[in-house]
Amino acid sequence: MESLPDAVVQDILSLMSNARDVASCNSVSKRWKDSMPYLRSLFFSRNIFDNLTNGDTPDAVVMRMVSSVIKLEELVVYCPFSSSGLAAWLSTTGSSLKNLELRLDNITEHDTYSEVPSKLDCIRAAWNLESLKLWGVLMVFSPKWDVFHRLRNLEIVGARLEDDALSDALRACPNLTHLLLLGCEGLRYVSIQNPNLEQCKLDFFGVGNCSLTIHSSKVESLEVQGCSLIKVDETPCLKNLSIANNAGRVYMVEFGKLVALETLSIRGVQWCWQAISTMLQMASEVKHLYMKIEFTGEAENLLPFPEIDFVEFFNSHPKLQTFDIHGAMFAAICQKNSLKYVSPDTANELNHIANSDYCLKEEIYFSYCRLIRGFKFHALRRLLSR
Repeated sequence: MESLPDAVVQDILSLMSNARDVASCNSVSKRWKDSMPYLRSLFFSRNIFDNLTNGDTPDAVVMRMVSSVIKLEELVVYCPFSSSGLAAWLSTTGSSLKNLELRLDNITEHDTYSEVPSKLDCIRAAWNLESLKLWGVLMVFSPKWDVFHRLRNLEIVGARLEDDALSDALRACPNLTHLLLLGCEGLRYVSIQNPNLEQCKLDFFGVGNCSLTIHSSKVESLEVQGCSLIKVDETPCLKNLSIANNAGRVYMVEFGKLVALETLSIRGVQWCWQAISTMLQMASEVKHLYMKIEFTGEAENLLPFPEIDFVEFFNSHPKLQTFDIHGAMFAAICQKNSLKYVSPDTANELNHIANSDYCLKEEIYFSYCRLIRGFKFHALRRLLSR
């Protein structure tokens, strides 16, 4: 390292991010210390200040390190901090910051409302952000944010939210392409109106009765957990769709034409049969289908599935390549003996294929190993694809 030019040393050391490593490098030599202002990223782990001495505070240490960097682009803070400390850091480096990740840990704090400004409000100083990730968020009041024109990625994990507060936060991020809300509770009616949204993953914690509306024609991947009513107006680009409700019931699903859909996963304890039927009809072009639903029926009434025409089901999904089906839905699809219309010649061919070593390139997976009359499913799939 000593033989390398200063510019090369600066470039190498600028790749560091862990605050503990940065502090150690400051003690190696003056040359290394002089390279620290060229860091692009700083990461403060959860327990980095557990043994802090000399009356120092985490806020003060972070401030010294942040202010010593000329152009900080990424700041990740998992250790405890105050709203005043955050405000000071972002006032120093907010204009250059592109990626910000904070563990707020205020979801259970009783003094959250007494913080002025709140930690969420302080984030508006980082107006040039491209990615914002927040952990342990309490957002019952709308954050006082200006518009984040450059923000493309927003992730909120482990949060207690109110409907209006979330809507206002999303409106402050008009150009989002990636949205993740994971382990969020307190929501009843969620409306997402971000026209550039492409990737969306929503996991709502609670009794599973949340209503969701999405207005975005560019969504390519959508994962939803914990909603009973789902409406997505325009879906010309939607390729991957996953809907699950492990706590409540799915009453209604409404989508635009799913012309680009390749993968569909529907899961839950109870779905209204109309929601299942509608979903399968709209997904007639799907290639990969996963289904694990135990019951149908309205309200508290848990009902078995109606009989499903086996052959008609696959004829209505001609592009299906993989099909993974579990539970009561499997039993329903086996109840209606539509194979009785298969001619003797075809039955002989099925038996021949079923007993051979032939392996379909497009495999169909089942949670059970037997099907009606002992026909193996890969043989029937071969027949229907002809």
